[in-house]
Amino acid sequence: MRPLTVIEARVLGTLMEKARTVPDSYPLSLNALAAGCNQKTSREPLMTVSETEAQEALESLRQLSLVFQSSGSRVARWEHNFQRGVGVPEQSAVLLGLLMLRGPQTAGELRINSERWYRFADISSVEAFLDELSERSEDKGGPLVVKLPRAPGAREQRWAHLLCGPVDMALAQAQAAREPGGAALEQRVAALENEVAQLRSAVASLCRELGMSPPGHTE
Repeated sequence: MRPLTVIEARVLGTLMEKARTVPDSYPLSLNALAAGCNQKTSREPLMTVSETEAQEALESLRQLSLVFQSSGSRVARWEHNFQRGVGVPEQSAVLLGLLMLRGPQTAGELRINSERWYRFADISSVEAFLDELSERSEDKGGPLVVKLPRAPGAREQRWAHLLCGPVDMALAQAQAAREPGGAALEQRVAALENEVAQLRSAVASLCRELGMSPPGHTE
């Protein structure tokens, strides 16, 4: 498979996301797809994809057997065919979809960001699928992800997808050096807030079962 363009990757990732997070609205019309590509949340980098550009990307992806048009609707609607087209299991497809939409991430960030797509048991299972994707044999098309150089001050290394071709390691390292006070920090804060919310929900549920007042609750 040839390398994807950045717009093709965004279109494909958006279809993969919406299939799992809003199944009632899936398959997507061209208008809904363009809106999904241009979301201001859960996207890195932010993009402005026109419907014309999205349509051109869909036609190119259809030639690669990665998307297809649904039948039986007055408005053209589109579905992805990523897992079969690329030949990867669901868990690997989830990780690749998130990397296409959100950019490079650590295994921990991928596990948290995948909650609405697929629930991984732990970080080790995420790392196992990433390792498998990075060691993919040439007869299957070669590696699909790569581990990036460690960012200054970071404890974990991030992963990037290779669906758009090789990663410019020098550029990735330069971006990582600028991120601790920006996007990377925001991602970590969002991940921690998500985890705290889940813990609060679990504690509240446990307190209800035990007939106790949640911590901090006042009559």
